[in-house]
Amino acid sequence: MATKLLLAALVARYTAQTGVAVNVVSVGGVDAAKRVQAGEVFDVVVLASNAIDELTAAGHIVPGSCVDVVDSGVAVAVRAGAVAPDIGSEAAVKAAVLAAPRLAYSTGPSGVQLAKLFERWGIAGQIADRLVTAPPGIPVGTLVARGEVDLGFQQLSELMPLTGITVVGPLPPEIQITTTFSAGIASRSQQPEAVRALLAFFASPEVAALKLQHGMVASGR
Repeated sequence: MATKLLLAALVARYTAQTGVAVNVVSVGGVDAAKRVQAGEVFDVVVLASNAIDELTAAGHIVPGSCVDVVDSGVAVAVRAGAVAPDIGSEAAVKAAVLAAPRLAYSTGPSGVQLAKLFERWGIAGQIADRLVTAPPGIPVGTLVARGEVDLGFQQLSELMPLTGITVVGPLPPEIQITTTFSAGIASRSQQPEAVRALLAFFASPEVAALKLQHGMVASGR
């Protein structure tokens, strides 16, 4: 879901330039992978790079067809009007986590890495009963806006369009979690050359500014 708005913008520009219509279906990463694995027919798949690698190894994506589209980082949010904590350093983020009555993070790749970070800090057990898991399809930022959690961690691109929250800022560099989203040609596609042209556009320098507008950057992997 982190790439939902960006993909919509990329596709709109591509269609405007080429006249080629592209139908995008945006769902959670786990669901997307399951649908591909189940044999549902798609032309192109866009997911976190590790998921793309797994689908390629399983024969669902054409080997050698993948491109890295974008790098996406994690940001911190509080409810609009709440006092924003200091997140300028690793120690400050740890203190903010320990001070939060309720907190939430994504169930996607960034959430997995955050869980590992909390374990490394030795606080996973201490905060376990304060963690709120966002239901499938519900952004962490929505829980923050509703007042259901006090501190939310999610991809910046998913927090930016939401109302009712304040984006405090990105995680500091020493603990920033970057997810690379990649795209590849689905093995069941009947128009691979059309997909190659689309993927070249997705990775082209001409759309770098568009990626920045959506809280992400062109992949540097």
